[in-house]
Amino acid sequence: MMNQRLDSMRRCHPDSVKVFRYSGFMTGLFLIGISILYLLIAKWKHWIFMPGWIAIGLSVLLLIWLTCFSPGISYRMFGFRVSEEELEIRSGWIWYTDIIVPMTRVQHVELERGPLLRKYNLAQVKVVTAATSHIIKALPLHEAEDLKRQIGDLAKVVEHDE
Repeated sequence: MMNQRLDSMRRCHPDSVKVFRYSGFMTGLFLIGISILYLLIAKWKHWIFMPGWIAIGLSVLLLIWLTCFSPGISYRMFGFRVSEEELEIRSGWIWYTDIIVPMTRVQHVELERGPLLRKYNLAQVKVVTAATSHIIKALPLHEAEDLKRQIGDLAKVVEHDE
């Protein structure tokens, strides 16, 4: 049921998989580096090495997961829809999340572009409500700008109609 509804929703750009892979790779390398640092300190301070070796093993497994499997799954399981009354965001593959944000609750909309997103000319749109914020990730820049403006205009229109 979830996948059928996702098929009718808008998706993030296919280059988002590259961005997520690179980000996962950097996270894995960072954790491996911290584990190696522990081993060096353990040798110097005469601590036991086992925690460092376990951490390296787990970090390598996490690096493989974050670069090979997770990006594709995240891409396939994310979708969103914008209507005049609400924004719907669906995501998740173990725990499904289906969020409906009424336009009357939208306080402001932000466009965010980190270094990896800029490299692929992508951006993410953050929709902020009083309670939390919701992110529509990895859209082409022009599409993200249009979506930001569309949500902002719809939020204003709904507020003025009350």
